[in-house]
Amino acid sequence: MTHTNRPWLAVGSGAAPVARPGEQAGTRTIVLLLVICLLGVAGGAFWFYSASKSAPPAADVQPVSPLSDSTRAALGRLESPLEIRFYALLDPATVPAPVTAFAGRVGQLLSAYQQEAGGKIKVVSFSSQASSDLNAAVADGVTVFNLDKGEASYLGVAFLLNGRKEALPHLAPEWEPALESDVTRAIIRLLDASRAVAAPTAVSQVNTAAVQQVRALIPDLAAVSVLAGKEILQDAAYKEFTVAAKEMQAQVKDAEQRLSQAQNGGTEAERQAALKRLQEVQAEQAEKLKEIAARSMAMMNTFQQLKASAH
Repeated sequence: MTHTNRPWLAVGSGAAPVARPGEQAGTRTIVLLLVICLLGVAGGAFWFYSASKSAPPAADVQPVSPLSDSTRAALGRLESPLEIRFYALLDPATVPAPVTAFAGRVGQLLSAYQQEAGGKIKVVSFSSQASSDLNAAVADGVTVFNLDKGEASYLGVAFLLNGRKEALPHLAPEWEPALESDVTRAIIRLLDASRAVAAPTAVSQVNTAAVQQVRALIPDLAAVSVLAGKEILQDAAYKEFTVAAKEMQAQVKDAEQRLSQAQNGGTEAERQAALKRLQEVQAEQAEKLKEIAARSMAMMNTFQQLKASAH
C-alpha cells in the first residue's frame, strides 16, 4: 500500500501521521534546508553591504508579504470568522531543539495569516502541558508523539469555520517549505465545504492547466488512490524544489562574486548595480519557490476534484 510522504497530510479528527522512510526524508530535508540557507546567504550579503554603506531611502524599500498570492486570494474569500487552534505542547526535556524552533516558526506563519485576514482569522495557541490543553488537542484530532522518549507531545493545527473542522494532525520540520500550501489547502477545503455545493465541482470548472499537469503525472486516475495520487504530486513538487535550489546556488554565487569585485575597487555605480542584482536574485528565487508551492496546491486540489467527479 502506498502512503503519503508528509506526516501532516491526513485531515480530520483521529487521523494518524504517516512517515516516509528515514533515508528519503533525510535527503529531502537536506535539499529543502539548502533552499532556505541559500536565501539566507543572499540576505546576509545584502545586510553586510548595507551596514557598511548608507541605507537607501525608505521610499525605495518595498514591503513584501510573507504569504503567497494564492494564499492571500484564499483569505480574501473569507466571509465568516475562522478560528485556527495551534497546538505546540512539547516536552522540553526530550523534544529536540530543532522541533521546538520549528514550532516557533509555525506560530509566526499563523500570525501572518491572522494579520493578512484583516480580523477574519483568530489564532488560539496552546503551549502548556496542562490536562485541559492535552485534552483539547486530542479532541481536535492532533496526534500524540514522543511517547517513546518522554512526555506526550502534540504539534498540530486545527481549523474551525462555520461548524466544520479540518486538522493538520502532526507537523514536521522536514516539509516546512510546503507548510504554507498545506495550511491554505485546509482553509480552502473549509471554504468550499461551507458553500454547501451539492454536486462535486465539474471537471470543466477546474483550472485547465492544472488538469493537464495532473493527467500528465497520473494518466490513469481511476487506478490511483487518493493517497497514492497525493504522493505522486508531492514527489513532483519536491523535484521542482530541487531544481530551484540548484539554480539558486549558481545565481547567488555569481551575484556574490560580482558584489565582492565591485566592493574591491569598483565604482559606486558598479557597487550599487551589483547589490541590486543580488537583491533581484534573492527576490526572483523566493518568488519561484512560492510559485512551485502554489502550483502544487492547485494540482492537489484539482486531483481531488477529478477523483470526486469520477464517482
